Amino acid sequence: QVQLVESGGGSVQSGGSLRLSCEVSGYADCMGWFRQAPGKEREGVAAIWANGGRSYTADSVKGRFTIVQDNTKNTVFLRMNSLQPEDTGMYYCATDRSARCLDLLVTGDFRPFNSWGQGTQVTVSS
Repeated sequence: QVQLVESGGGSVQSGGSLRLSCEVSGYADCMGWFRQAPGKEREGVAAIWANGGRSYTADSVKGRFTIVQDNTKNTVFLRMNSLQPEDTGMYYCATDRSARCLDLLVTGDFRPFNSWGQGTQVTVSS
């Protein structure tokens, strides 16, 4: 069973940047980042497909967040720029089968993935 370990969360001021990392114990076809703010549902942020490196970014963070994958280290990163207080929440790394990423790229339906990390907290103050 794949294991995921997130790191890189922290507290920043509005306009600041953070880079989250997720190390995967095994190969993952489809990797993504989700977040959950207090009192809100978990939402998909970005995902990347190992097949060709195609990625998907949610409209709410497009232009500010970028997902990249280092295949040699089985690591996926989420680069977050121009952070705003509404970006505050617990950020989770997740993986799923290749078909999940294909479906996301085609339909834009960002449903939860199968396997999850423990999460890393991001707090943005105004």
